[in-house]
Amino acid sequence: MREQLQNLLEQRVQQCVSQARSQLLYECPVIERKKECCARRNAEIVKTTAQGQITGQREVEEATEVFYTAHFQYLVKQKSEFFLEETVERRKAEFYKGILVDDEDISFQHLNSKEIGQTEEEAPRESDGPEERVGFQYNRLKAVQYAERWWNDHNPAYKSFEVDCTNYISQCLNTGGAPMIGYPGRTKGWWMRSNNWSYSWSVANSLRLYLPRAKTGVRAKEVSEAGQLLPGDVICYDFQGDGRFDHTTIVTAKDANGMPLVNAHTANSRRRYWAYEDSTAYTPNIKYRFLTVVDDQ
Repeated sequence: MREQLQNLLEQRVQQCVSQARSQLLYECPVIERKKECCARRNAEIVKTTAQGQITGQREVEEATEVFYTAHFQYLVKQKSEFFLEETVERRKAEFYKGILVDDEDISFQHLNSKEIGQTEEEAPRESDGPEERVGFQYNRLKAVQYAERWWNDHNPAYKSFEVDCTNYISQCLNTGGAPMIGYPGRTKGWWMRSNNWSYSWSVANSLRLYLPRAKTGVRAKEVSEAGQLLPGDVICYDFQGDGRFDHTTIVTAKDANGMPLVNAHTANSRRRYWAYEDSTAYTPNIKYRFLTVVDDQ
């Protein structure tokens, strides 16, 4: 049964690819959204590949729910430049008597969950942090290299989370030389040690508040436009526009127009266009914060 379901899912993702090539996109919203977003920035997808892999399944009455990952690769041409964008979605497909009846992206379904660190009261306060000055010089190249190495995997040296985007960004910053400070206060500083961590390390809204307020260690200043960011800088996302930021990415490259391409976890992505308009989490109310890392150079 599992082998049969795997074959059906492979057919599904390959159907997306073949429909994209033939311009019949109405049955594959993933690639349709991507093509529309590319067109708005004068880019085009010249080749697409996709692969699905089952990660779990459960029986619900007469239906079977199958959880799987879909790894999409897009070769994008913009002006005279080419770049490869990759996205791995966590999806759930429902089969009724062997027939696919539903298929949805569940990558971002836990963003609003009340996990530890997900309340405003646990955000870092402006006065938090050690009194001594802790300086550093940010190595943007090392941060980007780390982001590229671990964009679709978890480094066993760090704890991983179901909502892992900010944890991943913190690891990138740390590899770039940003020092951990504030242990053991969870609302103080920015750190992870063993099975414990500050909220600013792992919670998107907390990191968004912490970086512009920090007086020492890793800190950032907010800029007004995405194009002002450099590789190694950070973008924060409030998908609902309700004031609570729930996603974080790191800039790893620039496109032919000088706009950021980003890497991320949760929906693992590599060199994705920064605006996330092709994401199922996107809403017209989305708000962004553009944070450029400040060091002591």
